Amino acid sequence: MSAEIPPESRYPLDNNRLPRHVAIIMDGNGRWAQRQGLRRVRGHAAGAESVRLVVRQARKVGISFLTLYAFSEENWQRPGAEIRVLMALLSRYLQRELKEMQDNQIAFQAIGNLSRLPQDVQEELAKTAAATAAGAQMVLTLALSYGARSEIVAAAQAIARAVKDGRLSPEDIDHDLFARHLFTADMPDPDLLIRTSGEFRLSNFLLWQSAYTELYFTDTLWPDFREEEFMKAVWEYQQRERRYGLTQEQIAAQGASRGPRT
Repeated sequence: MSAEIPPESRYPLDNNRLPRHVAIIMDGNGRWAQRQGLRRVRGHAAGAESVRLVVRQARKVGISFLTLYAFSEENWQRPGAEIRVLMALLSRYLQRELKEMQDNQIAFQAIGNLSRLPQDVQEELAKTAAATAAGAQMVLTLALSYGARSEIVAAAQAIARAVKDGRLSPEDIDHDLFARHLFTADMPDPDLLIRTSGEFRLSNFLLWQSAYTELYFTDTLWPDFREEEFMKAVWEYQQRERRYGLTQEQIAAQGASRGPRT
């Protein structure tokens, strides 16, 4: 049966063309639960299992950076009971997965307006980040209480203050300097951004960083997005040609000048 075939066999990857950074908008937990006749919070619990399996698969195939959109600024508008469940699931995930992250050399971090999170969650995030800081094989980032527009505004404000204080000249401001003021300053831009559940929008996620990101949309709801779906997305990414504004002829010439891969 096809289900018994390892996803690596169904979607063989070229290790020389792996995306360095994969970002995922994890969408569809609530709808998954409703279709099952369950409460929305059960969908979030099922989604947490997808997180565990996808993180493991990403590490297995050699992804260097994996960023998951876990809780947006807009999500604070949800019912308080649902938010409390989400925060409890987050703490439980961090506690349960700490040893696996350490064993697999995964460094954990969180980005966003973390000060809005409950104090015990902030402490759990800091504890996990400190305990996995030595991880050198993959960086797992959770975007929490995150909004890209707020991130961009905060970066602009920080740069404006530096100019006002005389620490920076307006002529010094370029793309690289601006990027260094974002939450993702120490990370490469995403090569591949995946969105589940059939929605076709970025939903205020990594707007600056995704200027040249390859986008992959799937109808699969997040609780059903497991190892094989992840491999399929990366495989499809490898079928694309990333031009960065160049023509096919220019790309071919660059490849010829570099010679064959070894």
